[in-house]
Amino acid sequence: MKESSGALFLSSTSGKQVLSSPFIPTGHILMFCAWHVADVFNREFLFPQIDLRYSYLLSWNSSNSVSSALNGVCDPEGKYQALEKYGNDLTELARRGKLDPVIGHDYEIRRCIQILRRRTKNNPVIIGEPGLISLDMGSLLVGAKFCGDFEERLKTVLKEVASSNGQIILFIDEIHTVVGAGATGGAMDAGNLLKPMLGRGELRCIGATTLTEYRKYIEKDPALERRFQQVYCGQPSVEDTISILRGLHERYELHHGVKISDSALVSAAVLSDCYITDRFLPDKAIDLVDEAAAKLKMEITSKPIELDEVDRAILKLEMEKLSLKNDTYKASKERLSKLEADLAVLKQKQKELSEHWENEKNLMTRIRSIKEEIDRVNLEMEAAEREYDLNRAAELKYGTLMSLQRQLEEAELKLEEFRQSGHSMLREEVTDIDIAEIVSKWTGIPISNLQQSERDKLVSLEEVLKRVVGQDIAVKSVADAIRRSRAGLSEPNRPIASFMFMGPTGVGKTELAKALAGYLFNTENALVRIDMSEYMEKHLVSRLVGAPPGYVGYEEGGQLTEVVRRRPYSVVLFDELEKAHHDVFNILLQLLDDG
Repeated sequence: MKESSGALFLSSTSGKQVLSSPFIPTGHILMFCAWHVADVFNREFLFPQIDLRYSYLLSWNSSNSVSSALNGVCDPEGKYQALEKYGNDLTELARRGKLDPVIGHDYEIRRCIQILRRRTKNNPVIIGEPGLISLDMGSLLVGAKFCGDFEERLKTVLKEVASSNGQIILFIDEIHTVVGAGATGGAMDAGNLLKPMLGRGELRCIGATTLTEYRKYIEKDPALERRFQQVYCGQPSVEDTISILRGLHERYELHHGVKISDSALVSAAVLSDCYITDRFLPDKAIDLVDEAAAKLKMEITSKPIELDEVDRAILKLEMEKLSLKNDTYKASKERLSKLEADLAVLKQKQKELSEHWENEKNLMTRIRSIKEEIDRVNLEMEAAEREYDLNRAAELKYGTLMSLQRQLEEAELKLEEFRQSGHSMLREEVTDIDIAEIVSKWTGIPISNLQQSERDKLVSLEEVLKRVVGQDIAVKSVADAIRRSRAGLSEPNRPIASFMFMGPTGVGKTELAKALAGYLFNTENALVRIDMSEYMEKHLVSRLVGAPPGYVGYEEGGQLTEVVRRRPYSVVLFDELEKAHHDVFNILLQLLDDG
């Protein structure tokens, strides 16, 4: 046993030199143990499927990098395709149609291409608010337990990118995370590892971050900042957002299996811009369309209301029938016979409705499957055109695609004829009403207020406010101010109007504010009442707008600012205003003047 073990270790020691390994790992011992198995047993009998010749083991090791894979000390990341492990191939995702098309931002795209073609410092950083616009820095950090693991991983990624001779462009989303990433125990962070290659032009990198994060992290490192060229990506207008939605709606129609009307797209852009103030276009408008389509899809897959009502009626009669079954009274038997007749009618109706629902749903499912097949063929055709396989592209375009389009027209015609023959139980189109319902759920503004014409509301304004009896002059002044604001004659950044209601207790000052909130937002809960008697001391002013930076409570915000931030469409009532400290008036002067 000792002699065999000694021979095994001698072979491993000599083999490590052949295999270019500084140590004798357990994998080498196992490999030479398998090779020496012929000294005791017949290797063909033990391992009939494996070639254990010494020359084959060496050649297999050379071709598969067993040394580096088993050592784990020369190059801990060498055995992986680092870019595939830690990043996403966005080009491949786009080739497979997994990315949404980019609509608009033509200037920003040309600017990025221009920067990428530079000889040095060819690294654009796209700056903008969240929702306007990969290498995952988090996956590089996950599992990096020991000091130096992160650096080795990032160096391997950068080495692969640099060796591609410009064929790989590195995109780092949330690029501000590279500042300080992995810097523990004196180790270098990702930003310092990137700087040399960024400056020499060996690495083409596109970064994306928000304005706040760019100022907070990137600008504090001038050496890193000068290696990137800023490309500001601004928020699109409502008109541009509508164009973006029109370009994207086919993707969402295909995903949800529904149709999205153009009026729904316009409503999503207009209502989100007007009522959702804490997010940015086009992100919030796209989310509205997405959620409205998901809601309609859920209604399609759920049981229709008509069929559900019939099922509930049948269940109710079945329970009554069971309770009367063992009753011997004459009236009970008469009622039982009537129940059986009613049940027979309801069950027949249930059968007809179920068949109608299933047939309509199957036709809609058929249309969706054809659309998915058309989308797949379009992607395949684009791939063939990129590869200059013109025969395959022509076959798909003039053969397969035209056949699928004929099938789609026939299926849509069948569905239309089916609905004309009887009433439709399923709705497949997202309308502006669906968008208004989602906005109402997000903001708490009643849907009737979102759909009502602005002109109709302004015409009847005095009639609504005249519930405050005896204050005709105040009502007219309030109504005129609201009309001026709605006509666009007031400063858009300021509040709609600011009123000082003065008078003795009980004449209707607070009631007029409630009536105004009820008119503007269809609910008196939109009135935010702040008792100014709580702000009689100078140091209490911070409670109104929040503590200054560095003080306790800075993150919590103020009593006024937080309420208005969460519900910007509200009426703010400063009650008992004369009791507030003079510093409060200075704050209110800024708020009412600048907004």
